[in-house]
Amino acid sequence: MNQRRTFVVSIAAVAAVVWGCGPQRPNTTPASQTSIVLLPDPGDGAVGRASVTNAAGAVELSGARELTIVSTNQQPAQVTVISEAEVQRRFGSVLSALPPAPQRFNLFFRFESEELTDESRALVPQILEAVKGRPVPEVAVIGHTDTTGPAAVNVVLGLRRATTIRALLVAAGVDSSLIEVGSHGEADLLIKTADDVNEPRNRRVEISVR
Repeated sequence: MNQRRTFVVSIAAVAAVVWGCGPQRPNTTPASQTSIVLLPDPGDGAVGRASVTNAAGAVELSGARELTIVSTNQQPAQVTVISEAEVQRRFGSVLSALPPAPQRFNLFFRFESEELTDESRALVPQILEAVKGRPVPEVAVIGHTDTTGPAAVNVVLGLRRATTIRALLVAAGVDSSLIEVGSHGEADLLIKTADDVNEPRNRRVEISVR
């Protein structure tokens, strides 16, 4: 759920967009010039890294809107930074054709419980609106816990929490076949703590609507 993904999109082998935060090594051996730009993740704005390589050399992209140009049998050009307006001029057509970025929500639970906090329950209409806004939605529901209690028990508790949210969404009209449920237990903490720490922000279900 938390693993970031990088998207590489080509436009008729003339331009490409590297979009996201995961490490990426696009190997470029084009028949013509190719422009590659690294863009912030559309969901949270974070920027990762990308290695652009061909037989003649390599460059690293690590900042927002960093761009290199690759030509056949030539080392990738020195990295430059372009403006948002230039991004839209060069890549606007392909960016507008991409699917919308996933929407992510955190719902928090009471201690050792599958009961949502009042604040999290108030977020449910927003989640339903996000699902309804997608023509063919996919919903991932992943349960988490804090570090109190045995790890194996927490996996089960996380799954119960995720299943509770799945049932809530289905009762509100979401097709059950669109919802994927899982549990990380205490293995993927939002707030890093030592063992046996009661941390309310780790007692959560993460929902991704894409």
